[in-house]
Amino acid sequence: MQKMRIIFAFFILSFLLTPSLSFSAEILQDKQEIIKARVVSIVDQGTKDDTFVDKELFYQNLKFEILEGKNIGEVISLENDFVKLKEGQKVYLLKLTRADDGRITYVVHDVDRMPWIIFFTILFIFVVVIFGGIQGIRGLLSLAGGMFLIFYILLPQIVAGASPLLVSIFVASLIVIVGSYITHGLNRTTSSAVVGMVITVVLTGLLAYFAVYITALSGLDNEEAIYLSLNSYGSIDLGGLLMGGIIIGLLGVLYDSAIGQAISVEELWRANPELSKKYVFKRALRIGREHIGALVNTLAIAYVGASLPLLVLFSFPSDISSTFLINREMFATEIIRALIGSIGLVLAVPITTMIAVVMLHGRKFKGHIHEHTHSH
Repeated sequence: MQKMRIIFAFFILSFLLTPSLSFSAEILQDKQEIIKARVVSIVDQGTKDDTFVDKELFYQNLKFEILEGKNIGEVISLENDFVKLKEGQKVYLLKLTRADDGRITYVVHDVDRMPWIIFFTILFIFVVVIFGGIQGIRGLLSLAGGMFLIFYILLPQIVAGASPLLVSIFVASLIVIVGSYITHGLNRTTSSAVVGMVITVVLTGLLAYFAVYITALSGLDNEEAIYLSLNSYGSIDLGGLLMGGIIIGLLGVLYDSAIGQAISVEELWRANPELSKKYVFKRALRIGREHIGALVNTLAIAYVGASLPLLVLFSFPSDISSTFLINREMFATEIIRALIGSIGLVLAVPITTMIAVVMLHGRKFKGHIHEHTHSH
């Protein structure tokens, strides 16, 4: 009887598995390829009714010349309603080869923006060098160093499966160290700012972890995150990636705040070395408080600007309550991101000021001059 059960189970498993195996073997995937092309001529263009959006949409019948791949030089005709194109304009086409019959279709995927991206990059470098001088050059080197650390340490480690939060804290600290010393030199003032920034980065990371955990944010608040989850088969911690994004997004404004506080402490003692640590801390903190409002406002507005399309979308009349909309993950994520980043900025001011006061107290500054104003 037991042997009959085993044979029966074998046949059942064979029946269940065989169709799925044969089915998976028959699955054929269409081949997709991105190729560059140039608009040769505009055959026809105009508008047509679209019942879905209840408005007229433009269209173009164009001829394209393939600029790369095995079909280079080939001219194809294609209808375009993606974005209005001009003769001679270069674009990227999506070439789709069907797996079942080999039929090839093309669709306009995107325009070629690289010439203008290069132009504005050169313009940016030119303006920074001309008006920033040696400090501008140092700033560019610092920026290059930060980008190198992000693209060659942060991203590969996250893709490899490392904790996005821990890697982001580590790389953010490296960016702070490299950028500060390249831009402002190896001295005690810069070191005090670096220590303050590293401590702030760690505290902000811990706060981001708590905030993301307690608010149950998954990190799946946009299409990019969803595609990333699918492409990585769920191996990347999107919640941790959200925390890491909060930290990396904080660095630019944090850097400005911390360096400013350290230099404020230095300048106060440079003006009068006899001032007490308590007095210098209070005066420098007073300077920092003036910056806090502007810095927090800058960070919050930057996040609002990045989320503007989303805000416009939810500004349309709806029966859904505003409380529910704010509670949705796509809104809650941006709110938490802005709040945690702002808290980190506020904490950076007293932390960096205190560290600068301790590290710079009693230091002999070169070039100290007592200035006296006489009335005649």
